[in-house]
Amino acid sequence: MYLPTHFKQENLPELFDLIEQHSLASVIVTHDGKIEANHIPLELDSTQGELGVLKGHIAKENPLFEILDHPVSAYVIFQAEQAYISPNGYAGKHEHHRVVPTWNYRVVHVKGMIRKVTDEKHLRGILARLTRQHEAAQPMPWKMGDAPEDFMRDQLSKIAAVEIEIISMVGKFKVSQNRTKPDAEGAAQALEQSHPEMSQSIRRHFPEQ
Repeated sequence: MYLPTHFKQENLPELFDLIEQHSLASVIVTHDGKIEANHIPLELDSTQGELGVLKGHIAKENPLFEILDHPVSAYVIFQAEQAYISPNGYAGKHEHHRVVPTWNYRVVHVKGMIRKVTDEKHLRGILARLTRQHEAAQPMPWKMGDAPEDFMRDQLSKIAAVEIEIISMVGKFKVSQNRTKPDAEGAAQALEQSHPEMSQSIRRHFPEQ
């Protein structure tokens, strides 16, 4: 990944927070010279290993299931808020017009080893935590026990758990840190209504003077 210094983010709490708030990941592996890409919601367990372990599940009909007869290297991408940045918001446009559009975004890239886990108890634990996290805002959160046991057993027989031991991770937080403070503030103001999360990120991550 092209990563200019001013966009590089290595603070682990910041990286962990992005992963936990935006858990749908692009998981990429190579096998027999071909690229296999999947989109998988992943749970971060930061208590395991040096940098943590990502946990999720896949369908057994997914080609990845057979690929994972043995652990393989994986490249995992998490993406948070993103937004088009018009130069109309920059203070500099009204002074010298030497500005162009760009795109802001925050991502975390993870390298690790992915393996499958076929133990049903392990799988149930992953699913229970994942649903508990994402059902929390519901008036009556759904849980696996709400469904008939024979139905759940059939559903579980069709999927397998996967775990990715994190070897390295880095973030690219491209949120106008390379602009002047007036330009960055102008961009943040322009996005307050259409992209409030990006507006907040620009202000939060602008370097302190």
